[in-house]
Amino acid sequence: MSDAAEASEVAEAHEASDAAEALDRPLPEGVRRRVVQIVSDGFGGLTVSELPAQLRQYARFTPTRRLKFAGNAMAAALETDPLFRQRIGERLRAAQSELTGALDSGAPPPAADPLDVAAAAYVLRPAGWVKLVTAAGEEAQRADAERVGEETKVELERLRAELAEARGQTRTETERLRAELESVKKEAESLHRKLRGALSDAKRGEAAARKALAEVEAVRAESQTQLSAADSETRRLKARLSEAEAALEASRKAVREGRSIEDMRVRLLLDTVLESAQGLRRELALPPVSVRPAETVDAVEPGRMSPKDIAARALSENDPAILDQLLALPQAHLVVDGYNVTKTGYPTMPLEKQRLRLLGSLSALAAQTGAEVTCVFDGAELAAPVLLAPPRGVRVLFSKAGVTADELIRQLVRAEPPGRPVTVVSTDREVADGIAKAGARPVASAVLLKRLTRG
Repeated sequence: MSDAAEASEVAEAHEASDAAEALDRPLPEGVRRRVVQIVSDGFGGLTVSELPAQLRQYARFTPTRRLKFAGNAMAAALETDPLFRQRIGERLRAAQSELTGALDSGAPPPAADPLDVAAAAYVLRPAGWVKLVTAAGEEAQRADAERVGEETKVELERLRAELAEARGQTRTETERLRAELESVKKEAESLHRKLRGALSDAKRGEAAARKALAEVEAVRAESQTQLSAADSETRRLKARLSEAEAALEASRKAVREGRSIEDMRVRLLLDTVLESAQGLRRELALPPVSVRPAETVDAVEPGRMSPKDIAARALSENDPAILDQLLALPQAHLVVDGYNVTKTGYPTMPLEKQRLRLLGSLSALAAQTGAEVTCVFDGAELAAPVLLAPPRGVRVLFSKAGVTADELIRQLVRAEPPGRPVTVVSTDREVADGIAKAGARPVASAVLLKRLTRG
């Protein structure tokens, strides 16, 4: 092998080593920006199939967006994909033939921008491109250093001017503060003299104040003792007054409530007696009866009916006509166990429709008979408060929580005065027995249903 060949191989080996070392080092920032710009300019002239896989997603981007979002990806593809770098180099040769031709010849134009030369050399990789990139980076660093030096010099001059101005202001302010200090010292001496005189006066005043305070404390202690005694007496009198007022109000309330309830019961009983008397009077005005007291004796006369036959003519307990007779009595009050009646007559209907059907029938019955009608429902059957407009002539009541409808019916019966005709409709035997002891007449639910069905 000749010496020239050996020198060429050595040069190529050195260049390869320099290229590897250059690739390991980061590009100068200015050179990197120009390289990315060259790739972006050549990017648009390639088809999607000619682009590396990692750059195909940016194929439809505008040049501005491509520089913003795909800069790092383009630089990496240019470094790792020789075919892509070759295609970008071809676009660069077509766009800047003069610069690329000079690089190929090894003599870059002296007037060209070092950053442009270094970027083109990085893309084309001609002989000696590593030195061009290194030289461009050093040139950029020198330019940056000169620019920073100029800026530093300007900043230094500005700071010196500000320092001189601050020193002048400091001297002026110091003189002013010295003058003020002298004035303050004189004023402080005057204040010290006044303070010593004031301290003497204050000591004399404190002595007088202590004496007056002792006298005031003695008077205050005596007054506090008297005030405590007076407060105790006042509280005792107020307590007695409150007790007396409460007792008086309780007495008045008891008298008012007792009087009003008793008056209502007496008046209702009186109306019942008067109407009963009027009914008797009407009965006495009828033609003379043919039955005499002697005829009620248990005996059989020739051609006459036996008492057993007479009893057969009496109304049955299940005859709805017996309800008409009870409601025809003066001041009659009909109390109905609502759900007991509806679940006897139409148990398959919803509760709401059961209530509406029964109340409508009771309203018609109240209009026909003129009797007072109260219908009681068990509140425990309700999931929510009932919005119900009571029909004309019927009082509708729901038992409270913890109180059954049976108990509410017993309360209604006990509230009536003795002697008033009260009829309770319920099939519940316990309810029937309880209200019968209280003086009311029990009637089965079936009897009321028959009467309501008859209309």
